[in-house]
Amino acid sequence: MTVTEAPRIVTSRLSHPDSHTLARYLDTGGYRGLRKALSMHPEAVGAEVEALSLLGRGGAGFPAGRKWAMLRRGPVPYLVVNGDESEPATFKDRLLIEGDPHQIIEGIVICAYAIQAARAFLYVRGEFALGLERVTQALNEAYEHGAVGADIFGSGFSLDIVVHPGAGAYICGEETALLESLEGKRGFPRIKPPYFPAAIGLYGEPTVVNNVETLSNLPWVMVNGAAAFTALGAGRSTGTRLFALSGHVNNPGVYEVEMVKTTFRDLVFDPVLGGGVPGGRQVKAIIPGGVSAPWFGPDQLELPLDQDEVGAQGSMLGSGSVVVMDETTCVVRAAWRITRFFRRESCGQCTPCREGSGWLENILRRIEDGAGRRSDLELLMDVCDNLAPEVSWPPQQTTICVLGPSIPSSIASGIRMFRDEFLVHVKDGRCPHG
Repeated sequence: MTVTEAPRIVTSRLSHPDSHTLARYLDTGGYRGLRKALSMHPEAVGAEVEALSLLGRGGAGFPAGRKWAMLRRGPVPYLVVNGDESEPATFKDRLLIEGDPHQIIEGIVICAYAIQAARAFLYVRGEFALGLERVTQALNEAYEHGAVGADIFGSGFSLDIVVHPGAGAYICGEETALLESLEGKRGFPRIKPPYFPAAIGLYGEPTVVNNVETLSNLPWVMVNGAAAFTALGAGRSTGTRLFALSGHVNNPGVYEVEMVKTTFRDLVFDPVLGGGVPGGRQVKAIIPGGVSAPWFGPDQLELPLDQDEVGAQGSMLGSGSVVVMDETTCVVRAAWRITRFFRRESCGQCTPCREGSGWLENILRRIEDGAGRRSDLELLMDVCDNLAPEVSWPPQQTTICVLGPSIPSSIASGIRMFRDEFLVHVKDGRCPHG
């Protein structure tokens, strides 16, 4: 088991205690990528990013360059940066916001220059108090340094960046709900198609919405070139990616690893990464891409961290969160807690999500409390089928956004992989794990 010696693209400064400061950023090559980008034609910058296959690191995995190319021509577009990071057990963007805010700012300016935006909004989760403090200070430093504002580095290009704290709603991690929130409205997702943000976005204007980690790659790419980035990984999954590893592992944390050439087993068991399961216990299941994702069993640990291959196996890399559950885990309780979260965070706009999440949580709670019935398993799957027909992955849409159809993932995974454990709860009226 070996981890490749890939360069650390977005976490190279985090070993320094002052990584969030302008002085450290400049000492480690900061804003060189922006200066190079400003010397190029905006379309050339866009073409460089499109050649990368830089898949979005926020969850959907849509290529960043293609998203930029979809912009409706004519009006001056907006750039919106999603730093809400609301998926449970996902904490990689928070690390970047707190530890290297200048890298984010440089990536924002590079992207804005490529799409010729005059204003950008950095939407940061309100609970990230330290991150908000540091990114605000970094933005002030960037203005003073001439990296943001009027006539950036004498290039003639101007950009203003607004830091906007969110109010902690999970749904605002969905890009159109985020736009509604930015406009001062309730965070309700918008129907798409036909109105994708690239055509009609913030304030009705063309808008690009990118994730914090996605844009943090751009400074390195501008300095080292697209070929150096695509040499890492394989296929469409190029470069490195951050994974937030948590659950039953000896070394939980955020790790930047090379895509495709690293497996889930490497991530969980390599001594320099997860370090294995406490007490030498066995892996029971992993959640490979945030709690919205279907689970994998221990037989799938050899899968590479490849977006397409993980998708072909019926799940996703999603938000970059990997949760490990060992043999002591109660799968009924795990599914119930995940479902309870989604019930609380449903925006309530769509009936299947609003009502179905409540029914699912109530049934799971009944089983967990020892009052379950054998028929509850079929009832759970029936309600799941109403939320996501055929309970397959990727889910069929019955709601405006994907939150509702994602709710069945943990329930269906639990029943399909550990049906006997559900039946023991029903038969014995208690959890076999105590």
